[in-house]
Amino acid sequence: MKSMSKLAYHFGLKMRIYPSTKQKQIIQVNSDISRTVYNKMVAIDQELYHLKQVKLPIDTIQARIVDLESRKNARNMSNHYQYMQDKRIDSLTKANAIQNYQKAWKLYRKVHKAGTPNYHKKSYRQSYQTNCQYGKNKSMDMFSGSVRFIDKKHIQMPKLGKLRVSGSYRRILDKKSDIRIGTVTISKDSADRYFVSMQLGSDTPFVKILPKTNSQIGIDLNTENFLTTSDGVIVDNPRYYRTIKHKLAKAQRTLSRRELRAKKENRSLRDSKNYQKQRHLVAKLHDKIRNQRKNFLNYLSMVLINNHDLIVVENLRSSNLLKNHALAMSISDVGWRSFLQKLEYKANLYGRIFITINPKNTTQMCHTCKFVMGTDDTQKLTLKDRQWICPQCGAFHIRDHNASLNILDKGLAKLAK
Repeated sequence: MKSMSKLAYHFGLKMRIYPSTKQKQIIQVNSDISRTVYNKMVAIDQELYHLKQVKLPIDTIQARIVDLESRKNARNMSNHYQYMQDKRIDSLTKANAIQNYQKAWKLYRKVHKAGTPNYHKKSYRQSYQTNCQYGKNKSMDMFSGSVRFIDKKHIQMPKLGKLRVSGSYRRILDKKSDIRIGTVTISKDSADRYFVSMQLGSDTPFVKILPKTNSQIGIDLNTENFLTTSDGVIVDNPRYYRTIKHKLAKAQRTLSRRELRAKKENRSLRDSKNYQKQRHLVAKLHDKIRNQRKNFLNYLSMVLINNHDLIVVENLRSSNLLKNHALAMSISDVGWRSFLQKLEYKANLYGRIFITINPKNTTQMCHTCKFVMGTDDTQKLTLKDRQWICPQCGAFHIRDHNASLNILDKGLAKLAK
């Protein structure tokens, strides 16, 4: 039997679910246990680190080290803490929490910026992970595992039972029969909506490779317009956050006042109905912005993938650009990083070529004669300079279109190498 990682194709599927009151309680219990197990692992490793600093062979310390080391698996931890043996808890929830902790350490060693694993705080969001398990004599598809589709509107989940679902998943159910389900995440967002996310795997493609268009394009991303292509197409920046930020700020001020009143009257925020009502309103406004931006980026990236064989974009470091306080809000609002990620995975999915290049001098260089502004006693272009004339060859340039042409040239040169 192949493991999920060895299957040729992978796909992610997220659907909204509608649990009953009892099912919501089970989700909360499993989410709490997942967070508790992760935090126990953090605490164990921190204590082990300090104990191992003692170089003397003291019996009590050595016994404590052995005891802590033995708790670092799901079964022994459950035996030590009796509340983890609740029948509502999915056993794979604890195993996945430990695995996520180990992945966090691997990420820290690979990318030092990630930081060491820290304690997870309790919040209004809930999530936990489980896995789809298949019997030895059963066929491995979306209708036979411990997590399975009952029909086109319902799924079966361990401990939760039957759940009603909605989402754009029917085309996958209709077209493919050899799909396996891997890791499954059940989550609740801050607006109290529940979702299930599935990792799907198969040896056959989930989508068809798109036909060749013999078209190549370079893309310049900017804050004035969302993007400008080497074909001269300009896509306006929708600025979803800026259009709603005043309404959001007003709602957040109301939320802050209700929080202060609840604390002044010594009432718990979780039991304060007016506070919770306003919190839901603020969460829905944030979600509206997020969904609008996601829909825009998905639509635009799909249009580019459908119409071009080669897409070249400059590799922007958003974390560095956000240090500029004058542009931080605009950069966060456009969602460049998300856009590049969508282009990358969709290019792999549909058989396109996606290349990122170093953005150095793409704006300052003349596409016609390759003269770079800022050399030979010339001044560099600033953000205000939207149009300019090359001092060497006299060519007239629209700043963003010229940059997109330079980006395409760099991408073709990189592809040739």
